[in-house]
Amino acid sequence: MQGIGNDYIYINCFEEKVEAPSKLAVAMSDRHFGVGSDGLILIMPSQVADVKMRIFNADGSEAQMCGNGIRCVAKYSYHYGLSKSDKIKIETLSGIKTAELITVNGKVSRVRVDMGVPKLLRNDIPMLGENTQVINEPFLVAGVSLNITCVSMGNPHCIILVDDVESVQLPITGKAVENHKAFPEKTNVHFAQVVSPDKIKMRSWERGSGETLACGTGAVAVCIACALNNITERIVTTSLPGGELKIEWANNNKTYMTGPAEFVFTGWWGENTF
Repeated sequence: MQGIGNDYIYINCFEEKVEAPSKLAVAMSDRHFGVGSDGLILIMPSQVADVKMRIFNADGSEAQMCGNGIRCVAKYSYHYGLSKSDKIKIETLSGIKTAELITVNGKVSRVRVDMGVPKLLRNDIPMLGENTQVINEPFLVAGVSLNITCVSMGNPHCIILVDDVESVQLPITGKAVENHKAFPEKTNVHFAQVVSPDKIKMRSWERGSGETLACGTGAVAVCIACALNNITERIVTTSLPGGELKIEWANNNKTYMTGPAEFVFTGWWGENTF
């Protein structure tokens, strides 16, 4: 399945058993010798929600949350009867999230997800240093001076505001920031260009996966970062290489993400060693 180009392989663990998900994620995500994806997501039974999701990046590392992935989990769960409701509670490593299905003629067209309250203090991101907010803070990496704003959406995000996202050498700068010693758990990295007060263009370098066509939690983090820097409104459309997401930072401090989720294909994995 894919959510504006952020593609993951989904396994129904109500029916299947995966004993080595990190190893399987690496094998299946390989775009030449595997299926090809940004990672692997397991849809599992939950004791506290309708379903549980576990997310493994293409390098085998486990992520706390995936915004595009959770929309796909919601659509899958509804389509295959794992949940009968149009509001689905999904357990993640960053807490229980509620996804609201928007249907047209009985089919899911878009999904709106309550992404929760952002965390802005340095210790919560996590990032080394005094426990303050990181807003437009000077940051030196690989000999380059940047200004960064950092947000946690259950996973770490570092946002750099630029005049032109297309000119950014993302594989170089993104990788350097991701692995900087200031981030003990590494970080997702986003470059954002403000088009208007209600529209943002962005590119993402995801922790453990590299450059991706979209990052849902990243889009939420970028919306928050731009609002914190007083350069956009709190309801924006984020334009990513794979498509657009509507992001809301409500007055109650909760965040909401609305976007599509699509099936690509189903199949069988030939290996039986996982």
